[in-house]
Amino acid sequence: MKQKEIDRWAKARTKGMLMYVLLTGIVSYGIPMFAVMTFLFHHSKLSVVQSAALWLAAGAFYGIATWLVQEHRYRKATDVPQV
Repeated sequence: MKQKEIDRWAKARTKGMLMYVLLTGIVSYGIPMFAVMTFLFHHSKLSVVQSAALWLAAGAFYGIATWLVQEHRYRKATDVPQV
């Protein structure tokens, strides 16, 4: 991790995991993927509600996964002890 990445992550992590998952996972990933996959590549097997639930859950999973990866990289780069 470069210093610029360390500084950016140090700032992002002060807002907490919940806010990160909501903004990065659900708002920045889940909602756009829902819109694209539902309205541009419509699958007749899923209703709009099912598609929304699927992509919001996928967004939350994406947010949690990226949080954990970034935390691991940050702690490795800065030698911050595990809490």
